[in-house]
Amino acid sequence: MPSFDIVSEVDIQEVRNAVDQAKREVSTRFDFKGTKCSFEQNDAEITLKGEQEFQLNQMMDILRQKLVKRKVDLACMDIKDPESSLNAAIQKVVIRQGIESDTARKMVKMVKGAKLKVQAQIQGDQVRVTGKNRDDLQQVIALFKNADFDLPLQYINFRD
Repeated sequence: MPSFDIVSEVDIQEVRNAVDQAKREVSTRFDFKGTKCSFEQNDAEITLKGEQEFQLNQMMDILRQKLVKRKVDLACMDIKDPESSLNAAIQKVVIRQGIESDTARKMVKMVKGAKLKVQAQIQGDQVRVTGKNRDDLQQVIALFKNADFDLPLQYINFRD
């Protein structure tokens, strides 16, 4: 029986490379000279530190540009609200990996609502779709490409 998996994965090494490039750009830009602005990455969490909130906005733009150049989908970013104090501003960005259970349930419900001859089941942080016909599986892929789940989806492990 043909099947494939729907996943939401991000290459963390590419994210790390983008953060390193953003660090280099902040260290060389004239408008950041003499400021205490920095990027820190801890696994899938990036922390932006600056002296004022407008600097965080500029740093976020730099980070987005670098992620796009590295072909990382920006929909995987969960941007938290900035926290400001007297001389410091901090903002956290979490890189989302995997499909959350609520979103996976919506996906399964969407497949069942399409009345296609396929079965969808949740397997951890991914959704497996199986069916008798390869064309039905391709219709499921087309269905998900038109849907908006606010996260990047990849279709892997296609087996015939």
